[in-house]
Amino acid sequence: MFLINKELIFPPVEESDEDGLLAVGGDLSPERLLLAYRSGIFPWYNEDEPICWWSPDPRFVLYPDKLKISKSMQTVLNNGTFRFTINRAFKEVIKNCKSVTRKEQEGTWISPAIQEAYIHLHKLGYAHSAEAWLNGELVGGLYGIRLGKIFFGESMFSKASNASKFAFINYVKQLQKEAVQLIDCQIYTDHLKSLGAIMIERATFINLLDTYC
Repeated sequence: MFLINKELIFPPVEESDEDGLLAVGGDLSPERLLLAYRSGIFPWYNEDEPICWWSPDPRFVLYPDKLKISKSMQTVLNNGTFRFTINRAFKEVIKNCKSVTRKEQEGTWISPAIQEAYIHLHKLGYAHSAEAWLNGELVGGLYGIRLGKIFFGESMFSKASNASKFAFINYVKQLQKEAVQLIDCQIYTDHLKSLGAIMIERATFINLLDTYC
């Protein structure tokens, strides 16, 4: 296990254990977080634990041009139920990602320190949010990091049926217009698989980072 000190460095991702855990310690400074993403690494840990850094193999990703939209979801996109925005409510999105429960997760990994760090990255122009609104209320959304032509998804939430999918699909379409080549979904979920996400080898993922990040 690699223990990080104040030095701004990560070990090679190939040194991750079988679960993808690479290192422990360090901080959530913008410099370290951006180095992590550019290196194929992300933080994920419980609030009462030291910071854990991960680089799983394989990696769960979505190629924007492989986005899957079901007929029922296409109806939702067309019927005007939700309103879509980008970067209108970043703090509220990350707050909801922390508080809204998910079927596939127990509790939340979004600690106050994580919130503060990503809000800082948002102010610096690296972290972005996409939102779904219903009758003026924020009911779904997601946030993540944009570096070059890659978007690193961090978390999403939904308070109304199909709201997170609505925000995600619309944001992927926007990223396609901006020539984004890859969306990092990090870890497998049925939700994202239904939208077209797939597993790729970590080595392939790192090569894509080197090309587009």
